[in-house]
Amino acid sequence: MRHIRLIAATGTAVAALALTACDNGTGTEDEGAARPKATVAAAETNVSKSPESSTPAKDTTGTGTGTDSGATEASPVSRTDAPGSKPAASAGRKGQSATRSVVLCNGTNTSVTAQLLSRPLNHMLLTVKNTGGKTCDLPYYPVLRFDQMQWVPQADESTQPQSVVSLAPGQSAYAGVLLSAADGSGTGGMTAHKLTVGFQGMTPNSDGGPSATPALPAKGVYYDSTLKVTYWRSDLDAISNW
Repeated sequence: MRHIRLIAATGTAVAALALTACDNGTGTEDEGAARPKATVAAAETNVSKSPESSTPAKDTTGTGTGTDSGATEASPVSRTDAPGSKPAASAGRKGQSATRSVVLCNGTNTSVTAQLLSRPLNHMLLTVKNTGGKTCDLPYYPVLRFDQMQWVPQADESTQPQSVVSLAPGQSAYAGVLLSAADGSGTGGMTAHKLTVGFQGMTPNSDGGPSATPALPAKGVYYDSTLKVTYWRSDLDAISNW
């Protein structure tokens, strides 16, 4: 009876050792166990969710079936020239499309002439004609410089038009110039032989591009401190009595 109990105890100890061997990695059951496989599967899952692997592969077959075929078609917002499409909201002048680039009138696409007037007295008329192939905008007023004059004549604000003057090819606009006071109240009078007409951009006092140098009479033009200009106007009658 004692011998039977000893054998039973020995069997129980062997079973316990076998279980212990499986748990500490030395047993045959632990070799090739499922835990490493689960870890690999988890790693593969993590890789598939990484930013690099989430980027769709480009279609290099030329069939256009990939998620990123490298096409460069413009977005609908910029395709304002498509039939039936509506222009984008104005980014500048009223009625001007955001995709329309403004062409400014300046010395490269216009011709400018300067003409002395008998009436009104001491006045000169500037005429600018669009000689280019596109409609150009003529903002604000001409920036005048006689010879090496170091100051800029101011504009008569009462002559400002309600909207920016735009000239189609072949059209003209005008500006009046008061050269000197009729009563002699002006100071610093002198005779100039060269006139430079500057153009402004779409914001006040900005550069609108190359200037023009219209010819003056051979005898020159007399001006004084009362020198003043009008805004550009498309209607000559608007400044005829200025």
